[in-house]
Amino acid sequence: MTLLIKNGRVIDPASGTDETLDILIDKRKIAVIKPKIEIEAKKIIDASRLVVAPGFIDMHTHLRDPGQENKETIHSGSLAAAKGGFTSIACMPNTLPVNDNRGVTEYIISEAKKSAVVNIFPIAAVSKDQKGEELTDMADLVDAGAVAFSDDGLPVKQSHIMRRALEYSKLLNTLIIDHCEDKSLTQDGVMHEGYYSYLFGLRGMPASSEEIIVARDLILAEKADARIHIAHLSVKGAIDYIREAKKKKVKVTTEVTPHHLLLADSSLESYDTNLKVNPPLRSKDDVEALVKAIKDGIIDVIVTDHAPHTLDEKNVELDNAPFGINGLETAVSLILDKLVYKNIIPLQKFIEMISTTPAIILGLENKGKIKVGVEADLTILNLHKETVVDIEKFKSKSQNNPFHGWKLIGAPVMTIVGGKIVYSE
Repeated sequence: MTLLIKNGRVIDPASGTDETLDILIDKRKIAVIKPKIEIEAKKIIDASRLVVAPGFIDMHTHLRDPGQENKETIHSGSLAAAKGGFTSIACMPNTLPVNDNRGVTEYIISEAKKSAVVNIFPIAAVSKDQKGEELTDMADLVDAGAVAFSDDGLPVKQSHIMRRALEYSKLLNTLIIDHCEDKSLTQDGVMHEGYYSYLFGLRGMPASSEEIIVARDLILAEKADARIHIAHLSVKGAIDYIREAKKKKVKVTTEVTPHHLLLADSSLESYDTNLKVNPPLRSKDDVEALVKAIKDGIIDVIVTDHAPHTLDEKNVELDNAPFGINGLETAVSLILDKLVYKNIIPLQKFIEMISTTPAIILGLENKGKIKVGVEADLTILNLHKETVVDIEKFKSKSQNNPFHGWKLIGAPVMTIVGGKIVYSE
């Protein structure tokens, strides 16, 4: 099918493009990009006053499938991703069973081909059963289709295991995504340790827990000359370590979530379990440091850390609730409204952080760019669209999102994957 997008403001950070162009899509790929394309197409989209961007990529999603399909499935997660403007998502391995072997990786890829409306890229576990004690067969998992490795949700607690993982990852030309948390310091914690944890009478999770593992793994990555990606960065001290590591040319990249950019630990005054996340919402100073780190280029990627849970699981005391926010359907509008619309970061920078750069980090050669010959994965934005977050309208199976009722400006209005419209207003 031929699809013609006309008069859109095309922003492609990979080529430095920011101009009004037409795009012709044919046989799943971008066929022509020109100021004016006059051709009979099966479907024509008028993108006047809209932004056409390379398809957004969330490199940190929890799909819960296999094993916890009551929270999310590959199908429902892909629908949520499409509505949120994402054409590709990379799913973390903390499923049941854990994605620590070829069988689970192949199941995810097979199920995605059958039921997903967006591209699904599995991330495999660093250690068997995510226990941090014995490495998975990384070479076999790469061969099966894993695009990276992480024990996300848990740190790799043994330093020598992390060292070996980094050494193998370099040989395999893959990536370790690092959940940085010293569990001995955060045990039974529910929120950031500080003034508000004492005020609210809640057990705290200190910033030093994150800082310690970031420092350790930056040292190990430098010694191994391997790539490492710091997941859901949340504290100023860790930013400082990464800043110095980047000056030393350590091969480190980083990510941040919308909730860590927009919410602080004082929000827990409501005791809303939808605000319970790991790493926890940090201090106002940490939030300001994260925004500055984006401006300074220390943080490379924006992710959702989409972590769906059922209502019954979250509708308990804060101490007993699981960590996690359902984020795929709100992330783009939150950043557009709170950071782009308020001129804190430019639109081009946002698109780079949520499309171009994650494609480069994950080695997805045909993603994150608008170029003749590549897969036609595109996200179309209306920067002026007013939306109200309504969890009742989520495509996800879960609704654990603290932004319900927020009024936002800017939203994805169409998502195109392989030349097919998979979501449209």
